[in-house]
Amino acid sequence: MDFATSSHPAVQQQLDRLAALSLGGDRLGLERITILLDRLDRPQDAMPPVLHVAGTNGKGSTCAFLRAAIEAAGLRAHVFTSPHLVRFNERIRLAGGLIDDEALGALLEEVLDAGGDLEPSFFEATTAAAFLAFARTPADACVIEVGLGGRLDATNVVDAPIACGIASLGIDHESWLGHRLIDIAAEKAGIAKAGTPLMTQRYPVAVAARVAEIAHEARAPLLARGSTWDAAANRGKLRYRDERGELALPLPRLPGRHQALNAALAVAMLRHQRRLVIPPAALSAAMGWADWPARLQRLAEGPLTQGRETWIDGAHNEAAARALAAALRRAPKHLVLGILANKDATAIVEALRCHALSLTFVPVPDHASHDPAALAAQFGGRAAASLGKALAPLDAPILIAGSLYLAGEALRANLQLPE
Repeated sequence: MDFATSSHPAVQQQLDRLAALSLGGDRLGLERITILLDRLDRPQDAMPPVLHVAGTNGKGSTCAFLRAAIEAAGLRAHVFTSPHLVRFNERIRLAGGLIDDEALGALLEEVLDAGGDLEPSFFEATTAAAFLAFARTPADACVIEVGLGGRLDATNVVDAPIACGIASLGIDHESWLGHRLIDIAAEKAGIAKAGTPLMTQRYPVAVAARVAEIAHEARAPLLARGSTWDAAANRGKLRYRDERGELALPLPRLPGRHQALNAALAVAMLRHQRRLVIPPAALSAAMGWADWPARLQRLAEGPLTQGRETWIDGAHNEAAARALAAALRRAPKHLVLGILANKDATAIVEALRCHALSLTFVPVPDHASHDPAALAAQFGGRAAASLGKALAPLDAPILIAGSLYLAGEALRANLQLPE
């Protein structure tokens, strides 16, 4: 379960109420969310056109590029993402701005009044609140990120999105999605809907075949990178092509080759839907506009950084760690790592340690995490009881990684709230 708190009394009252009602933890399945939304008069049917994004890694960044392109076209977008880094409000963006506390508190109260007897999970209640807000606030589009998996995720109650996308795939959440990439891919592909184009990245042959099978069963047109569309970062440009022509877009401001591919997926989704008019100029602008905190983000000057070059990244599984390692290859850093107990610490550390000037392991506050002393004994380096103690003896450059929750703690400690 997400450990959400709020400084606003009305929001905190509802979060406490949810914590008391909910069984806690991740729970997949559409029965509870369907009943809950039915009691709320099916707000998902009244929302603006939906772009739905799944994936192991990169789905949040893809959503950021979608939002940036929509707003660059002069349109308004609602956005639903998870988890939050510092404030619960980050999950729900209404027509350009984060939802305010008064509205959030009232929505959560309405959801829990309607469905408290269902014992909704934290994510189910949050999804219902977001959908209510989206249905009641004018906008031109909704960008919705899958929480966990796809097929049985609470967001998968939207019957007719205008485009669906699947970002990169990797091994994560094995207890829910399985230990094989082909099974994980099948769960992600479960967001496919009849008549809605499904854009994907390029996957291994067997995995791609499984995604194609799921799409065919759903009667969803499948448009995989390398078939009807393709993209690559080449000579300082993101070069994209599809049946409508070629685009030479600026490279994304977000660093890393993987971000160029996330941006390309967003471009493909927007160019293969028919409800929104997004001109090429807006796609170009989105490359510089898109912002997604805790993805190889340099922290501003603040109480935590104290004048030192300090970066954060939420890489929390092997695939994300390898993508981060590729971005760090030319610039090794002092690594400060905190890793949740249900993650493969060995895979994450092994991917990153070759880029470490030093290794320091810390706990992830308010979450079960790998013991820092045990990790230090296994991989070398040292253990620290907190981020502040970890950073105290370090010189620049520093990278804090291993968990989005740890990245959020760094932002909080540096008084740097996502907006």
